[in-house]
Amino acid sequence: MPLIKIHTARGRGREEIDALLDAIHEAMVAAFKVPERDRYQILMEHEPTHIRALDTGLSIQRSAAFVLLEVVSRPRTRDEKMNFYAGVCAALEARCGIAPSDVMITFVINSDDDWSFGLGRAQFVTGDL
Repeated sequence: MPLIKIHTARGRGREEIDALLDAIHEAMVAAFKVPERDRYQILMEHEPTHIRALDTGLSIQRSAAFVLLEVVSRPRTRDEKMNFYAGVCAALEARCGIAPSDVMITFVINSDDDWSFGLGRAQFVTGDL
């Protein structure tokens, strides 16, 4: 936890997808200090014509390499989020050649009783986590 949904245009190869997922996971572990095995990622590939991500008037240049991350998480501090944003961009640029201008991240915050990792229980509420 968190659950990270990655949206990208279809067309990346298996090795690039593996590198992309690994880079995001490593940045998440570093920023949020969660266990290495705390990994929940969903990669959704879209037809290139089905993604529109302009720049909200910020003059950010996007390319076909654009990646959007939706992070579903318990509350995080501002510093944790800022470290995550920077860490993801640095890792994706270093490992995948994806420019920081092609990375967009948004958080969806929820609470402990919004998570069940299985077995019909809310582990944050029951104290299992």
